[in-house]
Amino acid sequence: MSTNDVPSSAGMRREKLLLGGAIIFTVLAWASAFLVIRGVAPHIHPGGLAFGRLLVGAVTLAVLLAFSRRWVRPTGREWALLAGYGVLWFGLYNVALNTAETTLDAGTTAMIVNVGPILIALGGGLIFHEGISRWLAIGFVVAFAGIVLIGIGSGAHFGDLSGMLWCLVAAVTYAAGVLTQKPTLRRLPGIQVTLLGCLIGAVVTTPFAGQLVSGVEGIAAGDAPPAALVGIVYLGVVPTALAFTTWAYALGRVPASRLGISTYVVPPIAVVLGWVAFGEVPAPLALAGGVVCLVGVALSRRRSRPAVVVAEQAPVSEAAPGR
Repeated sequence: MSTNDVPSSAGMRREKLLLGGAIIFTVLAWASAFLVIRGVAPHIHPGGLAFGRLLVGAVTLAVLLAFSRRWVRPTGREWALLAGYGVLWFGLYNVALNTAETTLDAGTTAMIVNVGPILIALGGGLIFHEGISRWLAIGFVVAFAGIVLIGIGSGAHFGDLSGMLWCLVAAVTYAAGVLTQKPTLRRLPGIQVTLLGCLIGAVVTTPFAGQLVSGVEGIAAGDAPPAALVGIVYLGVVPTALAFTTWAYALGRVPASRLGISTYVVPPIAVVLGWVAFGEVPAPLALAGGVVCLVGVALSRRRSRPAVVVAEQAPVSEAAPGR
């Protein structure tokens, strides 16, 4: 090995460590978000909670961007993508997720939202012409069956299915947000993309500012615990500003469909955290549905073995190209 190869190898190892750390932090932060939202939702209306979270997140991201001193002027097409990303993932997703957790526990919510990776893969196949494999189609059907089980279980447990429907809205907007975000990361810095998305989401949720003010007044008057305000700040700093930045870092280096696999562990973590913090455990049928959903997501990531017609004419270097 030449001396020139040593720094390159060390750089690759460092890159892998940073990538792994970014993914782990993102997963843990997003799992904790389900728990914190469940704790704050009874005291702050869903729209107001979303607005407060995005406001805190935008301020935090602005500070991070100031330290990074990296800004690239977006093109017209990138602005359009950023607008879609901010409206869908930061705006609509947060409102839908908060609304869902007013009736559903953290674990059940996480299980339904976690079908997002399948929707991302389907979107990639339809929008980016990546193709829809047989396993992706099978996984989608299995995951849908899991959603039905969760719906039946959570409906029997909570008395209505509105929470499940809001979860599905959250899953769809999450997937659409990832698909619109991915192209912007080819040229724009991750922190900048996250900040702009957060600012756009804050603008979209501005009509709910009155709900936030009412909630804060309730906390000041003693009608709600001070921990609710701490929860808003936590949601803005950790799962929003920091975790979306680490997600953008990873998404700029890993295909969206593959990175979505990392979210498999979010529901189990959310279930455990919800049980420890609130003593809430999803209904048995909902848990079974969550397992079915995870199986469906796993099946969607399987790859069919390509048929080898003449093995002698397919050198290893050509038969297994890297991606």
